[in-house]
Amino acid sequence: MSVDHPAFVATGRTPLKAVELAVPDLDNDSLIVRLQMTVNHLSRWLTPITDKSMLMRSARRGEKSVFELLQELRDTELVAFARMNAIANSINPDLDKLPDPRYFPEREMPGFDRSPLSVLAQFRRLRQSTCALLRSLPDSAWLRVGTSRLEHDWQIRSIAEFLAENDTRVLHLMDVALHNTGVRRNINQVSGAHLTELMETYPVRVRAR
Repeated sequence: MSVDHPAFVATGRTPLKAVELAVPDLDNDSLIVRLQMTVNHLSRWLTPITDKSMLMRSARRGEKSVFELLQELRDTELVAFARMNAIANSINPDLDKLPDPRYFPEREMPGFDRSPLSVLAQFRRLRQSTCALLRSLPDSAWLRVGTSRLEHDWQIRSIAEFLAENDTRVLHLMDVALHNTGVRRNINQVSGAHLTELMETYPVRVRAR
């Protein structure tokens, strides 16, 4: 992605590499870019792997498999998008009253999570919806709030930051798991690039305070 990308042209501020900025310091456009790039990283890592069964196995006892980490990303996105959508479309919604999509009956159907790539596809669709929602909002709407007595109040901006920080945590764990299970031995070097390397490849901008 070049510095001429539409996310950056309008601001006129100097872009930095994603690895150089903490999530709370990203401007809104850069935060959307970072969320979009998570799907790109996952596709780069996972689609070249021919033996997908290796993604179902943990490298070490007590560690999550790549498949389980994908499920975690997908389930986190389900909850986050439901909250974000409620805040975007209602005035100060009660987030505690939202049904939890992690427990919808269809998830109990046989074959719901058929494979790592099927979970990745679900996550991709959800993340595209999240980013489309964020792109549709003016910057002022990112400060809209939803109330939760079980956790704490959430802004649209704080949900987006939470997703980006959770992405980094889970992607790091997945990067380590892919290395430790040995599935990268027979794929090209580009597809085995580590997370820190990938975060060097796209620009972001500092949030105006």
